[in-house]
Amino acid sequence: MSQLPVPAVADVPRWVAQHLGHLHRDDAVTPSGRFRGGQAAADTALATLDVTGYAGRRNEVLPESRRGASAMSPYIRHGLLSLPEVWDAVADTPTRDRSKYRDELLWQEYSRHLYARLGTRTRTALRAEPARARVRWQEPWPREMACLDTVLGELDADGWLVNQTRMWVSSQWTVRAGHDWAAGEDELYARLLDGSRAANRVGWQWTVGAGNGKAYGFSRWQVRKRAPGLCERCPLASDCPIEAWPDDQPTRWLEREPLMAADPSPEVTGGPADVATTGEPDAVWLTAESLGTADPALAAHPDLPVVFVFDEPLLARLRLASKRLVFLTETLAELAEDREVQLHLGEPAAELAGRSVAVTHAPVPGFTRRAADVDPVEVHPWPWLHRPHAGPVSSFSAWRKGLPKR
Repeated sequence: MSQLPVPAVADVPRWVAQHLGHLHRDDAVTPSGRFRGGQAAADTALATLDVTGYAGRRNEVLPESRRGASAMSPYIRHGLLSLPEVWDAVADTPTRDRSKYRDELLWQEYSRHLYARLGTRTRTALRAEPARARVRWQEPWPREMACLDTVLGELDADGWLVNQTRMWVSSQWTVRAGHDWAAGEDELYARLLDGSRAANRVGWQWTVGAGNGKAYGFSRWQVRKRAPGLCERCPLASDCPIEAWPDDQPTRWLEREPLMAADPSPEVTGGPADVATTGEPDAVWLTAESLGTADPALAAHPDLPVVFVFDEPLLARLRLASKRLVFLTETLAELAEDREVQLHLGEPAAELAGRSVAVTHAPVPGFTRRAADVDPVEVHPWPWLHRPHAGPVSSFSAWRKGLPKR
C-alpha cells in the first residue's frame, strides 16, 4: 500500500512534482492560469454565473470580452457541480439564453448517456467513416498558423478552450490534416482540465462526421467571423492553408451499431436508482468523476475518512498535463481542511483492499471495472439530470425525444 501525505493547497504544485512527476507529460508542473481546483472555486463560479447574452455570444472567440461561454465545465467534469444544480442556477435568466444554455447542459448529459451505454465502443466511428483529408499534413496543428497558435497557447496556459475552438482543432486534426481522429481526441483529452471521454469523444465524433455523417469544415471563414483581426496578424495571411472550404467527401455509412438504437438494460447503464447497501462502510471512496462536497456518498457519511487513489497504471498510460493533476490535487487538499482525507498512489483495488467503502456510482466503464474489484459495501446513485432511457442515442435530437419533460 502506497499512502501519500496530504498537501496544503498552496503547496500542491510542488507536491505534484514530487509525488506524481513521473506520470504527467510536462517538463515542469504548470498550474492552470485561469482555474483553481476545489469546491470554493466551483461555488464562486456558480454564484457568479450569468448567461445573459449566451445565445448570441456562445460561439465567439476573440476578443475574450465578446465570449459568452460560461467556463463551468472543469467543475462539472469532476463533480464539483452537478448538472441539475447548474440547470437550476439559470432558472431566472432571459428565456432565449436560458434555453440555449440548458441545451448545452443537455448535450453534456447526452454524451454521458452515450458513453455509459457504449463505453469504449465510442473510440471507433459510430455511424460513418470520418471525413479525413486525402493528403496528410506532417504536423496536424502547425503553430505558424495564428489561429492554431492562439488556441493552443490558451490550452497550454489554462487547460481549457471554448467550444468553438475545440471544433477548430478537432476538424483541423482530421478533416484538414488527415490524422487519425482518435489519436487527436487522446491528445486533447490529456490537455483539458475538463477532459472527459464522454463529452470530448462525442464532440470529436460529430466534428469529423463519424457521429452524423457530416463533418465540420474548419476554414478561414470561421476564424474571421469568430476572431476578427486574428488572420491579419498571421504569418500565413497571404497564403492561408485553410482559405477554402475542405473538399466534400461522400458519406460512407458504417454497419449499424445496435446499441445506438436501443438499450436492453437502461437500469444497468444508469447505475443504482437507490442506495445499494451490503454492509457498513468505514470510509468514503471518491473518484475523479465526483469530487464535490455534495457527492452523495460523501454527504451521507460526514464523519468517515475520505480515500482517493491516484490510479498509477492509468495515469502512466494517459500522460495527462500536469495542470490537470494540480486541479485534482487542489480539490482534495481543500477538502482535507475540513475532514480526514487519505491519498494513495497505485492500483485502486490493491490500495483499497480490506476496506469497506461507500462510493457514488460513476457512469464510466472504468468505474464499473474497478468497482467490481473493490467491491464497495455501499453504492450511491449518480446525480443524473435525466436517468438513461432505453430509446435511441443515434443523435442528440433522437435521444432528447425520449426524455421526460423537466
